[in-house]
Amino acid sequence: MTAPVTQRHVDRLLRQQASLAQFGSYAFSEPQLSRILTEAARVCAEGLGVPFCKICRYRAAEDDLLIEAGWGWHEGVVGRVVSAANETSPQGRAYVTGQPVILGNLREANDVVLPAFYGQHGIISTIDVIIKSKEGDAYGVLEIDSPVQHTYDRHDIDFLTGFANVLAEAVATANRNDMLRRTVRLMEALVEEKDKLLAERAMMAEELKHRVRNNLQLIQAMLFTHMKIGGGEQEQASVRAISRRVMTLSEVYEQLLGTGLDRTIDLGEYMRSLCGRLPGLQGNGGGGIALACRAEPLLVDLDTVTALGMAVAEIVSNSFEHAFPDGIGTVSVVLVRSADGRDGVLTVADDGVGFVEKTGSKRHGVGLVRRLVQQVMGEVTRGEGPGTSWSLSFPLHAPPREPTPAVAP
Repeated sequence: MTAPVTQRHVDRLLRQQASLAQFGSYAFSEPQLSRILTEAARVCAEGLGVPFCKICRYRAAEDDLLIEAGWGWHEGVVGRVVSAANETSPQGRAYVTGQPVILGNLREANDVVLPAFYGQHGIISTIDVIIKSKEGDAYGVLEIDSPVQHTYDRHDIDFLTGFANVLAEAVATANRNDMLRRTVRLMEALVEEKDKLLAERAMMAEELKHRVRNNLQLIQAMLFTHMKIGGGEQEQASVRAISRRVMTLSEVYEQLLGTGLDRTIDLGEYMRSLCGRLPGLQGNGGGGIALACRAEPLLVDLDTVTALGMAVAEIVSNSFEHAFPDGIGTVSVVLVRSADGRDGVLTVADDGVGFVEKTGSKRHGVGLVRRLVQQVMGEVTRGEGPGTSWSLSFPLHAPPREPTPAVAP
C-alpha cells in the first residue's frame, strides 16, 4: 500500500526539483569542473537532507574509484580515498551494475568492504547511482551518506538518478570545453611560434640580401678601380661587361630589399632602375646617347628578373658601343603585357646605324642574350630597321624548368 503524500513530502519534492534546475543552470555556465563537482555534492546533500555526499571518478589504469569531490567530509578524504571498482564496495557495485545501490544499514551489510573513513564519520546509510551520459563511458558514481538510518523512497532515488544524469552531461560538456580551450591554447602557441619563426626568417633573409647586395657592390667598385688603373681597350671592354653584369645582379637585390620574403619582383620598377644606371657603365659615360624607359608593372619571379635584366643590359650596351658612330642617338626600353595577357614583351630599340649579326657568335651579344631568354622559356626576335630593334617575349607564368648551367661571360 502506497504511503499518503503529505504536504511536507510535496515541499521536499519541490525543493529537490528547484535545486536540480538551479544546479543545471550553474553547471552549464561554470568552466571549472572541480567547482561543478563540489557544487553537485553540496546540492545533493541538502536536497536529500543528509550531511555527506561524494562524487567518485573511475580511473581505468588503476581500476578504482577515486573520491574526486565531496561535501561534509573531514580533510584528507576528498582526492585521496579510493574504493575498488567491483561489487565489494557500494560505489563499485553501482558502477559495475549500472543500477542504484541502497544500503539502509551498513552494519548489516556483510558483503561489502568499506574504507576506514566510513566508521570515522559514523556512516550508516548510503545510496549510490552511476554517473553516465548518453554517449561514452561512465564518469563514476554519485553517493550520499548519512550517520542516521534512512528509509529512502522512489522519489529520492529518482531525484538522485536525475541529478546524476544532469551531472554526467555537465561533466561531458566541461571536458569538451576544456579540450577546446587546450586546443585553442595550443593553436595560439603554434601561431606565436610561427610568427616568431617567420620574424626570424625575415630578419635572416634581410641580412642575407644586404650581405649579397653589399658584396656585389664591393665587386663592382673593385672593377671600376681596375678600369681607372688602365689596360688596353679590349681589357677595358671585358671589365665593363663583367661590371655591367654584376650591376644587374646588384639591382635585383636592391629590389628584393623592398619586397621582404616575396618570391616575385615588379619587373617594370626593376627595368626603370636598371636603365637609370646603365649609361654610367659605358666607356664614355653615355655621352650624347639618351636611354629612355617605359615599363608597365609586371610581377615575375627572381630568375626571370635576373635573366631579362642581364639580357637588356647586354643589348643596351651593344647599342651604346656600336649603333652610334657619331656618339648621338636614342635607345629605348619598353615593357608591356601581350594582348592576351599571358606574356610579357620587352622591346629594346635604337635609332642607330643598324646591326649585322656575326655568324657563329657564341660568347658575345646575341648568343648571350638568346641563352639568357631561353632560360625563362622566352623567345628573341630582331625587327627590321631603321636602327636595331630586339623583342624579348616571355611567359608571365612559366612552367617549371630544369636548372640551367651558369651563363658564360
